Amino acid sequence: MTKRIVLAGGGHAHLAVLAEWLKRPCDQEDRVLIMPSERSAYSGMLPGWMAGIYAEEEMFIPVAQLARKAGARVVTALVTALDADTQTLQMSNGESLGFDLLSLATGGEVPSDGFAMLEAKLLTVRPVERFVQDWAQFVADAPQLRSPHVAIVGGGAGGVELALAAHARLSQIADSFRISLITPKSDFLTGHASSVRRRVLAAMRERRINLHWSWAKAEDGLIALEDGRKIAADAVIAATGSQAQVWLAASGLACDPQGYVLVRPTLQSASHPNIFAAGDIAQRTDRPLARSGVHAVKSGPVLANNARQLAHPASEPVSLKSYDPRTTTLYLMSTGDRRAILSWGKFSAEGRAVWWLKERIDRRFVEHFSRLAQ
Repeated sequence: MTKRIVLAGGGHAHLAVLAEWLKRPCDQEDRVLIMPSERSAYSGMLPGWMAGIYAEEEMFIPVAQLARKAGARVVTALVTALDADTQTLQMSNGESLGFDLLSLATGGEVPSDGFAMLEAKLLTVRPVERFVQDWAQFVADAPQLRSPHVAIVGGGAGGVELALAAHARLSQIADSFRISLITPKSDFLTGHASSVRRRVLAAMRERRINLHWSWAKAEDGLIALEDGRKIAADAVIAATGSQAQVWLAASGLACDPQGYVLVRPTLQSASHPNIFAAGDIAQRTDRPLARSGVHAVKSGPVLANNARQLAHPASEPVSLKSYDPRTTTLYLMSTGDRRAILSWGKFSAEGRAVWWLKERIDRRFVEHFSRLAQ
C-alpha cells in the first residue's frame, strides 16, 4: 500500500530527510512537503547577510526545488491545525491533508506580544523571509533619518549577533547612529562561559553599543524599561527566543506546559509514535535540550533514518536510532566585521580564524543542499 509521508515545515532537520528521499526513490510513498515559501534561510548566515557580508541569495536553500527533485509534492502553505488522532492537517490555503506518517519541523514563533503596538517599527526575526524584507527596507530608509537608532530586545546568542550585525551595517551607511541591546542580566548569554560573555561585552564597548539590563515592553510607541525610563527607536528587533506555535496545544499531541511537543530520543512524539518533531518546537522527555539550529541540523540524519524505518517496517527490521547530542555544543558568533567569537563549553576564542571556520561550515552546508537541488 502507498503511504503518505508529510514533512510539515522547511526547517533544517528536514533537509536530511529530503536528501534521503533523493537517494531512495520509492513508489510506495506519497511524499509531501508543506512550507510557506519556495526557499529556507540558513540561520547561521543571517547576521552575516544583515551586516552586508553576504548577498541575500547566498543564505537561502531552494528547499522546495530539492523536494520536487526527491519526488515530493510541495504545498505552499502554513500548517494551522493538527488532529493527531485522526491524522489530519489543516493548512492556511483552506485545504486539509491526511497522513500516515508526519514529521514536524515548522520552527517556533518569536514572542512579540509586548511589542505589537510598535507596528511598523517592530522587526521579528521569524519568519525570516519577512525579516529580510523589513531589514532591507530599513537600511534603504536609514540615510534619510537624522541618527537612526536600532534596539535589539533579547540577550541570547542570536540577539548579540544581530546587535553587532546592525552596528556593522549602519556604520557603512550612516555617519551617526545608535545601537541598543536590551536584556535582563539573567538572560544574557545563558549557558555560555564567563569568558564568552567578557569577549562579547568587550566587543560591544568597542562599538559603543548601549546595553540596558532590563525587561522591556512597548508603551506609547516607545520601549519602556523596568526603572521607568522610555527609549525611542526607529527599529526594534525582537530576538526574545522561541515559543511553541499555538495550534500544537490543541493537536492532541503530548506537550509540555509551554506547548512544546514532547518527544522521545528517537524524535517520536511521546503520545503518537507515527509523528516526529524536531527543532524549536520539540522538547525531549529524557533531558533538557537548548533550542538551537545546531541540534536541528544534527538531528536530521536520525529523523531521516527513523522515518524511513517506520514507514516500511515489513521490508526490513525496524531499527530506530536515538539522537544523542554532545554534552558541549559549538557556537560561532559573528561580530559583523569578518571576525567571530567561539564558544565551546568553558573554552572561548575570537578573531579572523574563528570567522574563517564559521564561514567554511556555513557555506558548505548551504552549498551542499543547493547542489542537491540542481
